[in-house]
Amino acid sequence: MSSIDITGVGIRFGHTEVLHDLDLHVESASITAILGSSGSGKSTLLRCINGLEEFQEGQLAVDGQALRHGDAKAMRALRQHVGMIFQNFN
Repeated sequence: MSSIDITGVGIRFGHTEVLHDLDLHVESASITAILGSSGSGKSTLLRCINGLEEFQEGQLAVDGQALRHGDAKAMRALRQHVGMIFQNFN
């Protein structure tokens, strides 16, 4: 089981800031709900945790290991421990 630690994460697409200075800690084996209106960054956050989006600011670690986008082996190892289901899968 893995914990997730997010510190000061910020992401923007062009001039649109989607996440700003986000801090979050999720313990392993816990259930966490992420709620918000459409366009508030919920899916972007999940895509960051799974390494599908790169953030411009902050740090994100799974089980104490920092996300390393440039390391394909590290990203495969991360994805073996983190799963997500897209709301529109097809």
